[in-house]
Amino acid sequence: MGLPVVNHKDYFAKIGDNHKFPINKFSELAKYLKEKKIVKEFINPSPCSIETLSKAHSLDYINNIKNKTLDKDGVKKIGFPLVDSVVKRSFIATGGTVLSAKLAIKSGISCNTAGGSHHANFNGGAGYCVFNDVAVAAKYLIERGLANKILIVDLDVHQGNGNAEIFKDDNHVFTFSMHSKTNYPAKKSLSNYDVELEDNTEDKIYLEKLKQCLHELNQYFFDFVFYIAGVDIHFNDRLGKLKISDEGVKMRDQIVIENFFSQRIPLCGVLGGGYNKNFEKLVELHSYLHETCSKYI
Repeated sequence: MGLPVVNHKDYFAKIGDNHKFPINKFSELAKYLKEKKIVKEFINPSPCSIETLSKAHSLDYINNIKNKTLDKDGVKKIGFPLVDSVVKRSFIATGGTVLSAKLAIKSGISCNTAGGSHHANFNGGAGYCVFNDVAVAAKYLIERGLANKILIVDLDVHQGNGNAEIFKDDNHVFTFSMHSKTNYPAKKSLSNYDVELEDNTEDKIYLEKLKQCLHELNQYFFDFVFYIAGVDIHFNDRLGKLKISDEGVKMRDQIVIENFFSQRIPLCGVLGGGYNKNFEKLVELHSYLHETCSKYI
């Protein structure tokens, strides 16, 4: 039947041609996955409802995004212009991760071609993150009794501070973030399990540390996993400070996915960050998540 992969044309938004965020990667990744026959057909999501969003974000903040009434400081903190296409994208990409999570329950594994907006917290967005899609989807699964003990594996180069804040008093969700010690955000939040990596960390140390962490996490008996597969750990990333090779990124995805699939724990993979100096390489690196997951269906 193939890997369930969620995608929507409105993952693209008009943020300006000279913007630092590579917004074109979403549409180009979808094309690449089709061309490489990793995905036959995508599953289209619906916009996330305000009711579902409100489990992880304040109604005031949600409505300020919907109505484009967020103050200048709030918009500046996010880093995107608050225009119609950004608003639409924020609701639809979050809906995409919620749908992908439901598909993972049915199929054992699924992916979104967006998601991983892990800097957004209950009261606002930050760092190119409007709504925290993984937090919203985790709350959705718990509310409906579809999962009881969720693990967020965040391997973006930046700490998942929004997840740490949203779930700091929630015993149903365990937050694990392995990230660059000196990178954004300057002031880190406290995840359930944080691993801080030194600048210029290479494959061997990175992968050994990851295996060690997964071995420890396996003792907790989680019943659902969200995997934020940021590729800004790559040596050629504009915003990363690590030195992970192409093969290292691919091995990382294989290690994570095999670890949980072998235990029959449903896994939902989302994109996370990526700002490679080479745009074609960026798309290829993001595709490793979907390519690896497809081998388990």
